[in-house]
Parts: sequence; structure tokens; C-alpha cells
Amino acid sequence: MATWSRRIAAGLLGVVLVFGAGCTSSESTMEPESSPAVGTPSEIIVGGSLFTVLKDFRLLSCSTQPLVKTTQVVGPEGGVILVGTHRLVIPAGALKASVTITAEQVPGRVNSVRFLPEGLKFERPALLSLSYANCSPLLLLKRVVYTDELLRILELLPSLDNRNAKTVTGTVRHFSRYAVAW
Repeated sequence: MATWSRRIAAGLLGVVLVFGAGCTSSESTMEPESSPAVGTPSEIIVGGSLFTVLKDFRLLSCSTQPLVKTTQVVGPEGGVILVGTHRLVIPAGALKASVTITAEQVPGRVNSVRFLPEGLKFERPALLSLSYANCSPLLLLKRVVYTDELLRILELLPSLDNRNAKTVTGTVRHFSRYAVAW
């Protein structure tokens, strides 16, 4: 019986070492020089480490947030939309005309938001701040990611992780669904 327990423990240790080998204690705030095409995994060098852009990122696990829906008209002068624990800041000049915008904090185990009208494009990028205060504590840098409705990561957005405020802010150029990843 003791031999069997040692074999299981050794096997579990092997699994932990294999999955832990991909983690590093050093983090870089450097952004890649060019972003990959949407949905296309590509290899880049960041902080001296080679990794696959989309395959190496995972959505952050969180406690479920309630559905929150906000509708607001925003025009060429810009505006701020608050939806649940998240915030979208649309700068002046980002929209050519007034647009009725619907923002949804989507319930689930991932902090995500959806913006409508789908495909709306900005003349100047907007700033999306996603809270992760209700998520698993994780010391790795967080990123804002563009996802499809099945929460598959399609694109990494240039992001800034504010660990003190437990928010990550990314630049958004169009409307769709966005989530917090690491």
C-alpha cells in the first residue's frame, strides 16, 4: 500500500512540475512590437522569453458577477460608461456621431463585458478597465483580451495591470466581447 501511495505522489509531483515549468517569477511590462492577426497564434519575444501569444494565455477564474446592462448615448464629445464593476472611457473624437451604446457585464466564472452595436469602430481608441477584485489571487500580469461568444481568446490588447486597484485597462478599437486573462 505504501508503494502505491508513493507512486501516486510521484505522479502528481511530475504533473505539477510539468505545468509549473511554464511559469516564471519574472514579469515584463514590455509590449510586443507588432500584434498578431486576430485568432492567429504566433511566437514573439517579450522580456527575453519566447512564447506563443494566444496559446499561453488563459481567462482568469472569478466568482460569478451578476448580469448588469447599461444603455447610454455617447457622441463626438466622448463619455464614460459604467457597467457593473467595469468602465469604458470613450475619448473626444472617437465617434463621428452620437451612438446608442449597450454595455453588459456578462455573468459567469470569467469577468467579461459585451458592447453593442457589434463591430462599432472608434476613430481613437477607448480605454476599457476591467475589475478582477472578485477573481482568484494571481500575481501574474493580467491582460484585456478580445474574445468570441464562446470565450475563446482572439486577440491580446495592449494593457496595463493595476494590482493595487485590481483592475486591468486595455485599449479598445471596436465593440465586441472582452475579458480578463493572464
